[in-house]
Amino acid sequence: MNIQDCIVCSSNLVESFQTSDSLNYWHCNSCGARFLDKKHYIDEDSEKKRYLEHENIIEDEGYRNFLSKLSRPLMDKINPNSKGLDFGCGHGPALADIFIKNKYLIDLYDPYFFPNKEIFSKTYDFITCTETAEHFFNPKKEFDLINTLLKKDGWLGVMTCFLTSYDAFDSWHYRRDPTHVVFYAEETFQVIAQQRGWHCEIIAKDVVLFNKN
Repeated sequence: MNIQDCIVCSSNLVESFQTSDSLNYWHCNSCGARFLDKKHYIDEDSEKKRYLEHENIIEDEGYRNFLSKLSRPLMDKINPNSKGLDFGCGHGPALADIFIKNKYLIDLYDPYFFPNKEIFSKTYDFITCTETAEHFFNPKKEFDLINTLLKKDGWLGVMTCFLTSYDAFDSWHYRRDPTHVVFYAEETFQVIAQQRGWHCEIIAKDVVLFNKN
């Protein structure tokens, strides 16, 4: 396998390994991220079909309660009437609905379900990215894009399953989803923040908030 740079932090301190299901992954010794080799990526049609299998129903109280792990601490950080963006909202944008119900203005973006390119000419007071970052084929590019969309002093909220231990990675259910291609440790988010001059707060397991200083 050819050596490549880390797709999260661009470090060349990466090493390859293989799981028991014969998938090739990379581990970054600089930021701690692990990511699937791109030769295993599924095609766009299969990816979209997989997303449509997710039962992300806007009115589902269980799902809304799950999303509140991010929405509540983020609302504590932002001003009333702030303008936000739900980046990678999916086909059932329940998180955006939570913010709307709390009187916030919010735009939707998803490359498959809400391909609203008008967002790229705007800036936002806050951006949410829930159960999305693990799907990024090029996380460095995506976080750089988010940085351009976020106003100074703005907040970014990310929710994704933090990496399990190295020994448990092979059997980890989260990596078994073929659309999950990159996985982040807490230290990964610290590096993401450092590279962009952001402040990083690990709010809870699987939830991180960034402030653009």
